[in-house]
Amino acid sequence: GINAEYGPFLLNFTMSSTSGVLSGVLTKAAIKAAIESGRITVDPPLEEDAFGCASIDLTLHNEFRVFKNRQEVLDINEDVDYHSVTELVVLGEGEKLLLLPGQACLAITRERVSLASDICGLLEGRSRFARVGLAVHITAGYIQPGVSNRTVLEIFNASTVPLNLIPGVRLCQMLFMTMAGEGTAYSGRFTEQETLK
Repeated sequence: GINAEYGPFLLNFTMSSTSGVLSGVLTKAAIKAAIESGRITVDPPLEEDAFGCASIDLTLHNEFRVFKNRQEVLDINEDVDYHSVTELVVLGEGEKLLLLPGQACLAITRERVSLASDICGLLEGRSRFARVGLAVHITAGYIQPGVSNRTVLEIFNASTVPLNLIPGVRLCQMLFMTMAGEGTAYSGRFTEQETLK
């Protein structure tokens, strides 16, 4: 059970009043234990220095979607599709994507992360990049339990300085949490996203 597997490694854990199961943020040791048991998988496997004390670093891939310069109004509803307002850009070896102040783009991680149905994640920026005005997710930082995909980043340049995005840089980090109660795997449209195409 979760108590036996993660109990010694949990940070900020709480006891659920309904299930009596520990839930909380996984530490480095608990993340490694979950990877070892197959409850979290990361492909390609992580280097040792990609593990933080309670997170893993994820790498920027070379695939982006940049927003078109258009004046048509986009209706925000359940059928909204980012493909209609963005264009695919795939960078070659050594190329960079210039993100001007106030601009946003979509990107995707190199790594595919798969989670068990009772583990969810939180995507966060890294402080060294946040301090120069780079946001790696505008609002959608929650990673649903049971997903198996490459994580899409909604990147925004909040600074007054043009920023180059460079594939291969460890741009963001992911935290993992166990959930109190029986988990149900997410089955939405982005469950197994592999590309921005």
